[in-house]
Amino acid sequence: MKQSRRKHNPSFKAKVALEALNGDETVAQLASRFEVHPSQIRAWRKALADGAARVFGDEHTSEDEGLLAKLYQQIGQLKVDRDFLETRFGR
Repeated sequence: MKQSRRKHNPSFKAKVALEALNGDETVAQLASRFEVHPSQIRAWRKALADGAARVFGDEHTSEDEGLLAKLYQQIGQLKVDRDFLETRFGR
């Protein structure tokens, strides 16, 4: 029988990963309780531990910097448009 893949939402993943980091139960116990494979729990736990520093740090990813540059570009274009409309139609 073919099992279908389940898609877990981020809050569920965070909950399971926090439980795994807490260490009150083994990964096998958590896997049984949440009906998730133990290797998946280990992966989520590792992702949470690796990404936790970004929550408190000033480190920006290149993706964040790219988005920031795009937003600044849009702001500049809107200012140019606004200035043009003000001179064209007066204020």
